[in-house]
Amino acid sequence: MALIFSIDGNSSNSINSFMLINEIISNIKLSEGPNDPHIFKAVFLAGGPGSGKSYVAGKLLSGYGLKTVNSDDIYEYLALKANLDLSDPDQVYSDKGQEVRNRAKELTMSKQASHIDGRLGLVIDGTGKDVSKVQKQSELLRQLGYETIMLFVNTSEDVAQQRNKQRDRRLPDGVVSKMWAQVQDNIMGFQQVFGNKNFYVVDNSGGLEDPERGKSFDEIYKDIRSWVNTPTRNREANAWLANQQQDRAKSDK
Repeated sequence: MALIFSIDGNSSNSINSFMLINEIISNIKLSEGPNDPHIFKAVFLAGGPGSGKSYVAGKLLSGYGLKTVNSDDIYEYLALKANLDLSDPDQVYSDKGQEVRNRAKELTMSKQASHIDGRLGLVIDGTGKDVSKVQKQSELLRQLGYETIMLFVNTSEDVAQQRNKQRDRRLPDGVVSKMWAQVQDNIMGFQQVFGNKNFYVVDNSGGLEDPERGKSFDEIYKDIRSWVNTPTRNREANAWLANQQQDRAKSDK
């Protein structure tokens, strides 16, 4: 179901906005699911601002066709339409800025629902400040037949602050410190949710020129590749696939 809203009050711009957003959240055909070799796989990303989750995801998760669910892309589009300066923390945390953020979250959830309907492989990008929320999401996905893992992208606070200053959408230093501390406090909680086997801490404080860090990336990459490429043996997943095949056989008659 599409979400229709006006950003700047101009009917022409509202229609164009709707058309673009509708394309974003409706671009996936449900028939893609049964034919996708990486269905029923969900990777949760966690890490505070400046941790470099996008960089790590590009290094470890690219090439598998996993669908990334991240409100940032939609948020930046909506902010542009609303003439919101994302480099200005006062605007970002203003009532208008938070309204744009909430709209982006609604659209993100709609996009995620479209992917889940087709049981497509997912990358769920978040800060990781709420363990219970991630736990509920993971449990619901597993009930549908998904296998879930987490990549926890870790940095020092100094590195997080430095990278934050280089971002267009900069956060106040105090907010970065608070969020960094919250995420650090949640490491043990996430490990308990996903288990040692399905929980990876990725040190992204520096570059891969560090031999130990580069070796760690390589090892995690191999584990992820093996996991993503191994067909699911989950009972719920196989039942869903069987139903899809039956429905397709009926429609072909």
